[in-house]
Parts: sequence; structure tokens; C-alpha cells
Amino acid sequence: MSTFALDTNIISYLLRNDPAISARLQHENDNGNMTTVPPLVYYEVKRGLIVDDAKKRLRSFEYFCEDTSIGKMTIESYDEAARQYARLRSIGRPIGDADILIAAFCIVNGYVLVTNNTKHFEHIDGLVLVDWTE
Repeated sequence: MSTFALDTNIISYLLRNDPAISARLQHENDNGNMTTVPPLVYYEVKRGLIVDDAKKRLRSFEYFCEDTSIGKMTIESYDEAARQYARLRSIGRPIGDADILIAAFCIVNGYVLVTNNTKHFEHIDGLVLVDWTE
């Protein structure tokens, strides 16, 4: 059994009723796999919907979150993020703090990150990625 952590872009596909992403999510749930929303992804999605005044999609997101766990950041996640940040910076491949924190959350919890931005995350050690848009 796997737990899939959904990145912001994947939730955006879901909120736009993308049939392929919706079908994949249903398939994974039917096969006993779990999904979660990293806490930073929850923030990114919610702030974007509020800024856009997208009331219908905001209600859809809130409804989705009622049935999907929202993860919690721990000190271990922040420590992992700090290590990843330092390593990425040392090899000349820095990325934004938000993505490092999302990745660290997944690494510490043993979750698979579902994103269509795999190239952005590819240099993070220990992160398992999958792209449901392919």
C-alpha cells in the first residue's frame, strides 16, 4: 500500500475535473492506496482560490479535503528540508522553500509525491515522484 501526496498542480487538475487525474485517483483509492495533501499544498491551493475569488472551486477543494487527510509538518520534516536545501545549494540546484518543504514532508513520511513538475524535484535525494498526467 502506498500513500500519494498530491502536489498543488495535481489538485488544480482535480478542481478542473480533469478526467484522467480523477480516474487515477479513484483507481488508487480502489486499490487500497491512500492520498494526502501536504500542509503547504493546502495553503498554496487555498490562497490561490481565495485570491481568484473562485468560490465554486474553493467549495470543491474544501469538500475534497473533508475526505482526504491533510498532513502535519514535524520537526523531522523541517530538519530534512534544511538538509535538502543545503545539499541543493551546494550542487548549484536550489529550488524554492515551498517545494523543499513539500518534498521533505514526503520523504520523512515515506509518501510518493504526485506532481507534473517532476523535473523541478528530480535532484532531491530520497524523494519518490510520479506524474499522473503522463
